Amino acid sequence: MAARSPLALGAGLVAAAVLGGAVALGAAAGLGTLSKSTTTVRELQPLPATASPTAFQSGKALSVSQIYRRAAPGVVQVTATQVVKTPAVNPFFGFSVPQSQSQQALGSGFVIDKAGHIVTNYHVIEGARSVRVSFSDNESVKAQIVGSDPSTDVAVLKVDAHALALSPLPLGNSDAVHVGDPVVAIGNPFGLDRTVTAGIVSALQRVIQAPAQQYSIDHVIQTDAALNKGNSGGPLLDARGNVIGVNSQIQSSDGGNVGVGFAVPINTVRTVAAQIVKTGHAEHAFLGITGQAVTPSIAKLFRLPASQGVLVASVQPGSAAAKAGLRAGTQKVLADGESYPLGGDLLVSADGVPLDSVERLHDVISSKKPGDKVSLEIWRGSSKTSLDVKLGRQPTP
Repeated sequence: MAARSPLALGAGLVAAAVLGGAVALGAAAGLGTLSKSTTTVRELQPLPATASPTAFQSGKALSVSQIYRRAAPGVVQVTATQVVKTPAVNPFFGFSVPQSQSQQALGSGFVIDKAGHIVTNYHVIEGARSVRVSFSDNESVKAQIVGSDPSTDVAVLKVDAHALALSPLPLGNSDAVHVGDPVVAIGNPFGLDRTVTAGIVSALQRVIQAPAQQYSIDHVIQTDAALNKGNSGGPLLDARGNVIGVNSQIQSSDGGNVGVGFAVPINTVRTVAAQIVKTGHAEHAFLGITGQAVTPSIAKLFRLPASQGVLVASVQPGSAAAKAGLRAGTQKVLADGESYPLGGDLLVSADGVPLDSVERLHDVISSKKPGDKVSLEIWRGSSKTSLDVKLGRQPTP
């Protein structure tokens, strides 16, 4: 399988990990980084459609040229400078001594308000000592890092600029996107500022890995619009010029564009960015289990008391799940190439929502805040019961 690669352009800013079948359940969409190692992209159950598909040729749709003219002034190039330690051989004694060396990563971002806030990817500014952004007039200004969230690959910057000089991009609704919808990406691939590419939404409900490797980013938008290194943090726009995602990753065998790119959905970004602007960080509710979904055929095979649900594979010590007394499976059994934890609890609904996948449970948790309660309906052996669980706070990566 082709590897996913970071879209940030620069040395030393590549994260790697493998996305497995079990998901740690916190409210963040997490687990989706850009990597040179082999990784897995999964698909969620589709969400109900809430709007009609967009098209460049109908309604209030704009041409690619119109979208570019309207949006390009609000797209910035982000330059993040790191100071790293590198070994160097002492010519007189022959041993290595650490030396400080500066390196830069180039990415993209876009303005979200007249106060000077800019959204980009966390992996673009990860470990940065200083950040600068340049606008369409090529003027470079210093940017403050307001905060970041590794579990969703979102970061917010702020520049001190007059409101008249800022062109915020309108944010759309990523839940209203359909496969086949036309899209436009604007960014700075290979440092070539404000490059536009166009394509369609190739797939929805992807799950990718976040820079915080223990979490996953859900409901990701897949597109064939050309994305390359340097596009990280740039906007993916719909046919009306609204931002529906933040370009974050590509899947490629050689690190170049092959028409498989991924954008973090703007509904996730909007929520996280609002928290960062308000408090400087994002908080996510956390249940504290890993789980494995069961299908009706698997339920029948193992003679489970319900035809679908989520088997608890592990419970994190000290988590909300542990405090509520949820029980993990005591044995693992292989079926159809998957490992199923048996002997523990089977979760069948959360706040009345039937659980046909781990991601469905994740969606319920992600709609809440730390301290909120969630009502879980579970089977424990042959007994059905309900638990009210007070959710904790997702651990800081």
